[in-house]
Amino acid sequence: MSNLQHLISFVQTAEHGSFSAAARSLGLTPAGVSKNVARLEAGLGVRLFHRSTRRLSLTESGERFLRQVDQPLGALRGAMTGVRERDEAPAGTLKVSMGQAFGRRFVVPLLGEFLQRYPAIVPDWHFDNRAVDLIGEGFDAAIGGGFELTPGVVARELARVHIVAVASPGYLAGRPTPRQPEDLAGFDGIMRRSSPTGRVRPWTLRSRRGVDQPVPCRPRVVFSDPEAIAEAALLGLGVALLPMPFAFAAIAGGTLVRLLPGWYHDAGPLSLYYPTRRLLPAKTRVFADYLTERFRDAGFARLVDGR
Repeated sequence: MSNLQHLISFVQTAEHGSFSAAARSLGLTPAGVSKNVARLEAGLGVRLFHRSTRRLSLTESGERFLRQVDQPLGALRGAMTGVRERDEAPAGTLKVSMGQAFGRRFVVPLLGEFLQRYPAIVPDWHFDNRAVDLIGEGFDAAIGGGFELTPGVVARELARVHIVAVASPGYLAGRPTPRQPEDLAGFDGIMRRSSPTGRVRPWTLRSRRGVDQPVPCRPRVVFSDPEAIAEAALLGLGVALLPMPFAFAAIAGGTLVRLLPGWYHDAGPLSLYYPTRRLLPAKTRVFADYLTERFRDAGFARLVDGR
């Protein structure tokens, strides 16, 4: 690096014709520029400038050396400027991990507008229900819950996800309306198997007073995918505990009925994760800003609040 500084001082001095003018261009002192040039001359073993009290001019060796280094140095400057400009403009491959069902339903529909805004970005999206190693696996970002905030990773919360009990009007017809979680013991349960552990998740609900209560159920079917569970509930196969992102539209439309109002399970925050903000690439920054903006404008946090 010091040799490069010496070389830049030489070129600037040759272009401006004096140490003082070169120093103003480089933000150095004239003495500092003079020392850099002297060190370059000592390293090369040749004199590059004729020096006098009134005049500074290139020697024959200096002119020849300037012709040799001017073009490569200009190319190096151009490369450094190009890297900075490309990084400031949102461009390149955007590698993002997200849950299969959630990504298809809530993130992919935003892709068209995002690409219109940032046509130089190429999404490379991975749909997988697991917590990825952002830095180790080379992801620019991830969307989900349950990620460990290791050093170098930050999170922007999109919403807290609540899980609620639902069933179809057809399934509920002729059955008593449950008033307490224990009343679900006689209902058919559409259960979920955890993809990471392979275990069937037990049901637990929390009251508005913060009391957690286990929910007895009679397993009827077991699925590992929340969209499949929602579809089974719509078909009238039983009661399901559904994350609100996959239930709120059906509840609003009347195709599913919310059971036990005031009871819910807090599944924790749904967040956008990405490496630390320091020197964050423009493509990641604009994606993070765009996603949080769209979720906020849609009132997503309110829609998935099951309290």
